[in-house]
Amino acid sequence: MAKPHLGAIVFTFLHPSTTFYRFTSELYTKTGLRSWNRALARFRKHVGDVNSIHDKCFNKMLDLSNHHQSIQVVIDKHSQKLKNEYRMCLEALIDVSRLLLQYGLPFRGHDESESSINQSCFLEFLRWHGDKRSYVEKVILENAPQNDTLTCPMIQKDIANACAKETLKAIIGDLNGDYFGILVDESKDISHKEQMTLVLRFVNKNGEVVERFIGLVHVSDTSTCSLKISIYSLFSIHSLSPSTICGQGYDGASNMKGEINGLKTLIMKDSPSAYYIHCFALVNCN
Repeated sequence: MAKPHLGAIVFTFLHPSTTFYRFTSELYTKTGLRSWNRALARFRKHVGDVNSIHDKCFNKMLDLSNHHQSIQVVIDKHSQKLKNEYRMCLEALIDVSRLLLQYGLPFRGHDESESSINQSCFLEFLRWHGDKRSYVEKVILENAPQNDTLTCPMIQKDIANACAKETLKAIIGDLNGDYFGILVDESKDISHKEQMTLVLRFVNKNGEVVERFIGLVHVSDTSTCSLKISIYSLFSIHSLSPSTICGQGYDGASNMKGEINGLKTLIMKDSPSAYYIHCFALVNCN
């Protein structure tokens, strides 16, 4: 008796157990093939006609070897579709956020539940944005891909922070490394924490005198050293050099305009051309 062929064993494993197949497969696993003059006929009988078990397995093997029909390709196409929908949803949120930031409108409201007739500026403008554009409506709020609406307060803050960073980049780009003056003031907020504001005053690329808000910084105290460290820290973040300061504008407090240890004196030691002008005089100049 001939020994079973390895290919026949694999083929037997792939096929379900049927009477026809057990009969034909005995030639390759038990009895062996002796009539080689009728080998081709036996092979054809073993393979079967179209839609036979062998033919179906062969076609499935071809489909599996076809990379265009592989599972990974289908997953990648599905992932790309989700990426496009996610990007479209995010762009709609950024458009609404930029509008609210431009006009200083609040993002969240008192009642943002589904039953509320006036949820918030952010949600109402987003829904209006979707009503005007059908392709946007398909990817926002309840139609968002995988229910990822991106409307929670944390994401709103992230978008606002990203807009602030891009705005600061534009301001620093408009300054273009030229000379500038600084306007500084500090005050306590409702939680009694000292907050310092910094504004740059410079001539932009169009030859216009502009004032641009740079940042609001919490300071541990209002001593001149703390204020100077905070100002220089903001300069470092935005790649500004203290040597390019050509003017200072503060109020009349002693820690700001003091001749001995005032903030304007400390800065003039580093930048002798940073002359001090009272902020009231700057307002009158405008």
